[in-house]
Amino acid sequence: MGLLDSLAKNALGSMLGGSSKQDPAAMLSSLLGEAGGIEGLKSQFSSAGLGEQFSSWVSTGENQPVTEDQMQSAIGPDVLQGLASKLGMNTSTIMPLLAQFLPQVIDKLTPQGQITDNQPSSGQLQSVLTSVISSGLGGLFGGKK
Repeated sequence: MGLLDSLAKNALGSMLGGSSKQDPAAMLSSLLGEAGGIEGLKSQFSSAGLGEQFSSWVSTGENQPVTEDQMQSAIGPDVLQGLASKLGMNTSTIMPLLAQFLPQVIDKLTPQGQITDNQPSSGQLQSVLTSVISSGLGGLFGGKK
């Protein structure tokens, strides 16, 4: 693992409270698994009236933002509570993280503007999370996002 990977993982760990029971890639894998993959997650967002936002994350254009309330509506309180429990956190802590990072993660998992891998591997998820967090860290230090 390179220095930037290490920094990114440590930063994410810090944002998650430093005491998570499960690593963030495993949490994301769990979220996708419960939803039925990226396609299932897309369906959940569409059912919650957020299909346009989700489609923007998949497309090659600008990602539309999503609020914490919209995220909760799409994912559902039971799933969110389960994720929070797996991470050893409460839902009010993970909601802003999901709202901020899930659009970027979906965007990076669909670089050609379409869903080609409905169930990404743990390695893919870890790589995408590292990239997203690294981009966020770069922005903090004056780099490009």
